[in-house]
Amino acid sequence: MSAPSIEARARAFLTERQRLGFQVSESASFLVGFARDMDQPGEAAPLTVARMAAWAQRRARHRATRATWARRLKRLRPFARWLQQFDPRTEVPEEPIFGPVPGRSAPHIYREEEIVDLLAAAGRLSPARGLRPATFQTLFGLMASTGLRLCEALGLRDRDVDLTAGTLTVRQSKFAKSRALPLHPSVVIALAKYRRIRAGFVGVTPHMRFFVGSRGRGLGQPLNARTVDRVFDELRRALGWRNRGAHHAPRIHDMRHSFAVRRMMLWYAQGIDVDQAMLSLSTYLGHAKISNTYWYLTAVPELMNFAAGKFERFAQAPGAAHA
Repeated sequence: MSAPSIEARARAFLTERQRLGFQVSESASFLVGFARDMDQPGEAAPLTVARMAAWAQRRARHRATRATWARRLKRLRPFARWLQQFDPRTEVPEEPIFGPVPGRSAPHIYREEEIVDLLAAAGRLSPARGLRPATFQTLFGLMASTGLRLCEALGLRDRDVDLTAGTLTVRQSKFAKSRALPLHPSVVIALAKYRRIRAGFVGVTPHMRFFVGSRGRGLGQPLNARTVDRVFDELRRALGWRNRGAHHAPRIHDMRHSFAVRRMMLWYAQGIDVDQAMLSLSTYLGHAKISNTYWYLTAVPELMNFAAGKFERFAQAPGAAHA
């Protein structure tokens, strides 16, 4: 009897991870694609570091950087460790092969006027008075005002948006966590307006997605993330923003970063103890670890300035030298 294919092992690994509570949707296609390549005729077992490294370089040739190769190998390590229990000849790639995986890059922190311009541009999308401009204007506005991930916003169902209580429920998002978020009254008004507009185009059921497609066969169907990315990129280029982040251009996800930074800057300006308030922000954002929230203090110049000023005042306070 022949041994299971690497693809079969990869699918078993993903099933086990999902059973343990991990979100695997983002890594499934990556890992299954890797496994299929390893199962091609002429590819010899066992799974070695040399084979994995060659695959990382071959599959990433359009972005041929050592950092990209390092990231790909890092994503393969959990599966390689798991596979060793079935085939001890399996090798686990270590960091020095392509160097360390770079840390998180500084985001583009949106200014208030940039968000206003983005929402205005989305409202001018064609067709005028159609569902499409209302959908993208409301989606981008919700993300900017709540810090939701794109997948979380698109995953909302109509029943998850409680406009009477002024809350929305994010179910089983990243890290298999669910949370209820209070909304600002202005956000409630915007969501209610979108719900009224949407009702003029599609029938409403509690289980339908809150944000839906507006064209052809996609009318009333869940809105696709690729479609959102494409529309955002078109609007971004038209608005001609100057990139202030370390990525190639401002991104949708930077609205989440901007929300977190604006909240912390407001706390600093109000004299609120940020360390005491950080746990509430971490919970609101759905971070798995509070260290992910503290990352903003070192990654964003505006917050570093606030933190440095706070430390300077502490150092100059009477008795600080003896503390």
